[in-house]
Amino acid sequence: MNSKYIEAILVLFEQITFLIAYTVNVKLKNITMKKYKQFIFIGILTILTLSFSKKSIAHCEIPCGIYEDTLRIELIKEHITTIEKSMKMILELSNDEEPNYNQIVRWVNNKEDHANKLQDIVGQYFLNQRIKPVEPASDKYQKYIKQLSLLHELLVYSMKAKQTTDLLYTEKLRTTILAFEKDYFHTHKH
Repeated sequence: MNSKYIEAILVLFEQITFLIAYTVNVKLKNITMKKYKQFIFIGILTILTLSFSKKSIAHCEIPCGIYEDTLRIELIKEHITTIEKSMKMILELSNDEEPNYNQIVRWVNNKEDHANKLQDIVGQYFLNQRIKPVEPASDKYQKYIKQLSLLHELLVYSMKAKQTTDLLYTEKLRTTILAFEKDYFHTHKH
């Protein structure tokens, strides 16, 4: 971050501080310098946090030419395993005599987070960057349609996994990623 940006933030917070002091009918000199500096620091920290808290994506779209397809497949498999573990923990904790709702919420959030990450890899990495459109007349068109269908299934099953604790969806996810992996990497030569 350049110094002009930081200076602009400092000026903005100084103006906001004066406005607040005037609005609540408090003279700026009544605010101790220590509290003033704390206010400025917290404000800058807040702006910096909000500035850098953008959603990360699975890979760039420059294109950089750096692709690791097998890694992405393994990450998807790991997310499926984590979703499954989360579902099992939610069910186990919910059946306790005195359910620990804080832990249940944490496992639900974990399940959601990993389903979202799975969807990001499928969308951002495979659909946007790796699976290239093919003309219907091409001999590769059927493979293209099959891969699109399998990726779409992954998106739908991960959405369903967010909505429920039914382990059927983790099995469907697992079966689908294996089918996609086989089709994606399989090169049949006759």
